[in-house]
Amino acid sequence: MVVEKLNEGYQPQPRGRANRFQRNIPKAQEVIYNYLLEIVKEWSPEEVLAEFRHLFIHHVNTISSHTLPSLYEIVFANQEAEFRNTLKRSCYILINNWDLSRSHQSIQALVQLFRDPILDKPTMSPTLRRLRGWLKNFVESEDFQELKLFAARYDDQRKHWSDRYTSYLLVPQYIDLNNPVEQRNAARTLSKQLKERFKFELAMYTARSQSNTIPALKPKNPTIMGDDVLRLVKMIVAKRGNFSYANLAHIFLSQTRGLRYEDFKQSLKKYLVLSSASHDQSRSLNAQMAEKLDGLYTIHHDKPIDDALLLRTTNRIISYLTTDNHQEPSPLFVQLLMGGNPLTLVIVLLKIVLICPYSRTHLEARIADLVQFYKAYPEDECRWVINFFEIFDITMAIYAENIEFNLVDMSATGSGPQREISPARLDAYRVFSQIKSSIEETEDPAQVEYALSELLADEEIFSEEEISALVEAAANGELDDL
Repeated sequence: MVVEKLNEGYQPQPRGRANRFQRNIPKAQEVIYNYLLEIVKEWSPEEVLAEFRHLFIHHVNTISSHTLPSLYEIVFANQEAEFRNTLKRSCYILINNWDLSRSHQSIQALVQLFRDPILDKPTMSPTLRRLRGWLKNFVESEDFQELKLFAARYDDQRKHWSDRYTSYLLVPQYIDLNNPVEQRNAARTLSKQLKERFKFELAMYTARSQSNTIPALKPKNPTIMGDDVLRLVKMIVAKRGNFSYANLAHIFLSQTRGLRYEDFKQSLKKYLVLSSASHDQSRSLNAQMAEKLDGLYTIHHDKPIDDALLLRTTNRIISYLTTDNHQEPSPLFVQLLMGGNPLTLVIVLLKIVLICPYSRTHLEARIADLVQFYKAYPEDECRWVINFFEIFDITMAIYAENIEFNLVDMSATGSGPQREISPARLDAYRVFSQIKSSIEETEDPAQVEYALSELLADEEIFSEEEISALVEAAANGELDDL
């Protein structure tokens, strides 16, 4: 028997020789990976890019005498899948190292290498034709679209509305165990960086936009909601004291610990709709949840609820509320968004994450599925779902672990902490945000005042009277982390 010929005009090789090439593929890949790891740490990015181009794009004149023969081991084995895996992992080896060294322009340049016109150049060599065909297939694949996300981060000119949600689009990459470990690490790192940047920009915008700072000096609004984002932030933060979402989650977990699973599901239905929607929406949502939950994992009805069962349950609910098949929006998702305020759905999703933080990755992966589905539509045709994505992004930033958003009553009548703030009085409050760990250990009132002054002086966004009001708020217990 013979193996499939590499290309028209190429003589088929004996079976034994093909088997030899296939056996040598792992060794050949390691030669390439180790070489790239070595040079990316020692050479300049320009030199590494040139060597990468010689190896994978032009297939000539590599400085190492071992890498090109190793690449051809894969070619002669006629293994396009292995070639693509090798190419992907090689790219992410460079991306990870350049991200650590902040050589961000090099990541963009790496992606640009795949636009080399030589890929369309005719050649008489069957081997080169095969290689260029594989490269063109890669450029047209989902793998290359994933690769482009890493370069798009540094492009200030967003080309598509979905670029705003790259932090979520990266999630499927780092939870897919079939991806190279370098790709998963790069995706996880970039996703976290994008989320942190959004949280910081949101905190800065909400603080400065309430001040008398010169408009030209105010930070850019990281959302597309305009000044409406301030009221949205206030509405979300206004749930305080016994009525805060975090406190409700804590109470729910305390009251349901050890319950039979069947009884737990009944309590869960009530928890999800409590303070989450209007009366009509609550009734509709409760009916929908009852239909889904009553038949869920019935084999475990007599089993006490535990962490594993909680995670499985919350993940299933998240799928019901977003996308059942991980491809198209679920009927419940469309119904809830079309029927009213997207904040209703966002708060339900938030409450799920607050009782089971481990379900957050699953939730973000489903958000990525929704973005992928709707990105095929022009922005004008899906503003309603973009509005949901914006509100979701803002809400999750507010409830992040490392940033604290609080409301402080700046009116003359303001006194003491507020358990629940009336929507009519939101304009009397200002948003105060900070990194929790920055002054977390400060306890002495004088140290509190000093820390606040240090935080706010550089930004020049609060007057001395406002700083005094914030210090008083901290003393009254309004700013818990101070």
